[in-house]
Amino acid sequence: MIRMPALLRGLAASAFVLAFSAHGQGAPLKIGVTPGAIADSINTAAADANRQGLPVEVIEFSEWRGPNTALAAGDLDVNYFQHLPFLANAVREGKYDFKPVAIGLLPNVGLFSLKFDDIRQVPEGARVAVASDPANQGRGLLLLQQAGLLRLKPGIEGNVSLADIAENPRRLRFVEIEGPQLVRSLEDVDLAYGVTSHYVAAGKADVAARHGLLFSGVEDGRWAIHFVTRADNADDPRIARFVQIYQTSPAVRERIHASYASNEKFYALPWLERSPPPTR
Repeated sequence: MIRMPALLRGLAASAFVLAFSAHGQGAPLKIGVTPGAIADSINTAAADANRQGLPVEVIEFSEWRGPNTALAAGDLDVNYFQHLPFLANAVREGKYDFKPVAIGLLPNVGLFSLKFDDIRQVPEGARVAVASDPANQGRGLLLLQQAGLLRLKPGIEGNVSLADIAENPRRLRFVEIEGPQLVRSLEDVDLAYGVTSHYVAAGKADVAARHGLLFSGVEDGRWAIHFVTRADNADDPRIARFVQIYQTSPAVRERIHASYASNEKFYALPWLERSPPPTR
């Protein structure tokens, strides 16, 4: 007697093989990434994919222009390193015809202070460090608004900047600092915006854990890392299969958790309904 689940699994596998052959003729799926937690999680998923019969080649880039340039040139099938605001800016500047096809890891950001234990203690005239680049500055200002420290102009689309502050009741004084250097700024300011992965990379995950007053969460989905490909390649079944492996693999989740110092406040997995809310 034929068991139906086994039959369905066989049909699905056959359909994938046929689609895979038509698309890539057995060629490996080429994925462009940047080093760190992103590359670590993709390499883990690639190992799973290879064991399941989907050959994958992971290509690391040391800077942030390379993955999009290579994707546009056809040297990659998909890349995985950018959030949607970064992608929108890259498409605008490079005239790319790209499409985000799936959501991935969300590195959380936070507001940190060595001087205060609660966001409500931040005084009038406090010096606040924010990122100097447009995307991260906007994300930081939105988190400051969520914390109740300022109000932004309504109806703003795209990147938010200091010029978009409508109300600053505590007369906060802002210091613009390059993203990775925000970790070092903590001793020189009253409050600092920061990306949790930068604290982990600097060996200061314990500082972020002890002195984080507010963390973003899954509601920040547009800042999640996305799988991006060319619009004419969006239906590549190899990409869909790899995304499925990435999002369901226990090994990938373990790798992400380890990459973020085993602290669930530092990241979110937006594709899971149980992703945690913002944590104070």
